[in-house]
Formats: sequence, C-alpha cells, structure tokens
Amino acid sequence: MTATEHTPPPAGGRPEEPAQPAEPAARTPLPGLGFLREPGKLFILALTVLRAIFRRPFQFREFVEQFWFIASVTILPAALVSIPFGAVIALQVGSLASQISAQSFTGAASVLVNIQQASPLIVALLISGAAGSAICADLGSRTIREELDAMEVMGVSPIQRLVVPRVLATVCVAFLLNGMVSVVGTLGGYFFNVVLQDGTPGAYLASFSALAQLPDLYISEIKAIIFGFIAGIVASYRGLNPRGGPKGVGDAVNQSVVITFLLLFFVNMVLTGIYLQLVPPKGA
Repeated sequence: MTATEHTPPPAGGRPEEPAQPAEPAARTPLPGLGFLREPGKLFILALTVLRAIFRRPFQFREFVEQFWFIASVTILPAALVSIPFGAVIALQVGSLASQISAQSFTGAASVLVNIQQASPLIVALLISGAAGSAICADLGSRTIREELDAMEVMGVSPIQRLVVPRVLATVCVAFLLNGMVSVVGTLGGYFFNVVLQDGTPGAYLASFSALAQLPDLYISEIKAIIFGFIAGIVASYRGLNPRGGPKGVGDAVNQSVVITFLLLFFVNMVLTGIYLQLVPPKGA
C-alpha cells in the first residue's frame, strides 16, 4: 500500500469518528453560598469606594452639592427628634434614680446614654431614611436608564464619579450632625430633669463632669462616621442593583432603609461592647 492510498472503511460502511473528550461535570454550588453573595458584593463595593477616595480626579463639585442636600434634609428633623429623645431618657433615668435614691447620678447617666448611644443612632437613622433613600432612588433611576453603562463605555467610572462623593457626603454630615444632636439632646434632658422632676442643676452638672470622659465623645463620633459610611454604601449598592424596572427602584429604596437599620443596630452593639472592654470607666 502506497502513502497516497487510504485505509478501507470498516464493514459498516462508515469511517470511525474520533472519540470526543468527556465534558467536565457541572459544579453544583454549595448550599448556603447564595445567602453570602449579596453581603460579599456589598463588601466589595465598600472596599472599592475606600480605594477610590484617594484617586484623582476628585469630584469636589458633586461632593459639595450632595453635602448641602443631605445637610438640608436632616438638620431640622435631627434637632426636632433629639429634644424629645433626650427628654425621654432624662425622665426615665430620673424616675429610676429617684426610686433607688441616686438622684445625684441622674445627669451622668442621661447625658452618657444620650452621647454614646442616642445621638449616633438618631443621626444614622435620619440620614438613612432621608438622604439614603434619595441616593438610592437617584442611582437606581440612572441605572435603569442605562446612564451608568454609557458612562462606562465613555471610560468614566460610576463609582468614582457618583458613589464616592455621595458616601463622603453622608460621612461628613453624620460627623458634624452628631455634635449638634448631642448638644441639643443634652440641653433637652437638662431642661426636663430640672424643670419637670425638680432636679438640682448643680448636681446634674457635677455628676456628669465626675463620670464623663473624652473617650465617650470619641466613640460617639466614631460611631457616627461608621454609621454614615454604612448608610451611604448600602444606599449606593441597592441603587446600583435595582431589579424589575421602575418598580424595582422603589423596592430597592425600601430594602436599603431596612438593611441599613439592621446593620446599624448590629454594628452599634459590637462597637459598644468593644468600647466597654477597652476603655475603663472614669475613676475605676
């Protein structure tokens, strides 16, 4: 047989086909991983925003506009909420202190609760409910109109251009607003304790100065910064990932507020536990 001749076909009349490689078996995802997908994407967005903060160019104009908008919609509600909140704390603590004959510690207890716990939570809840919902709706509407896809096609990062200024604005407003809420809540608690419960002004201030310390103010501001960052990140994430068209944007707004509330209370518990373990009480 020469080199140009072909081998005859088999008895069936058809040439043998080469064997196909076996296809790899499809990987089945582990149960429970779907639950971790959304928190993982949220965490990745938070890391991306933290890295993008230090990149240039920084959208200063967008930052100023968002800062002014968030401050304008949260200053008055925060002041109005902090007064009754501080009053309720002062009245409840004063009533309990009178029952155990510890009226001299009313000022310290009410003011410390107001500064460490009430003020950061009030600020974060108002920012999430008022500003966070607006941020989520704005980004969600841009997403369903495919504006963000167009920005990526033009080489503009939506994270750098839109998300970073909004998150920084929420953090700065939360930091500054926390001081105002602390002062207003403390004054409201002082007024209601002294006027309605016949407390002694000197004892109220003396107990506060005897037990309060600067780390109490530091942890309050740290909480405000972290809570503002969480509110901005959650609102931005839900706005960037709406589902179901315009109706999905409304659902994303509701989800962002609920998720932020849950995260805030959990993170507040963790930070409070760490603070109480690391910072000894004054006079201990």
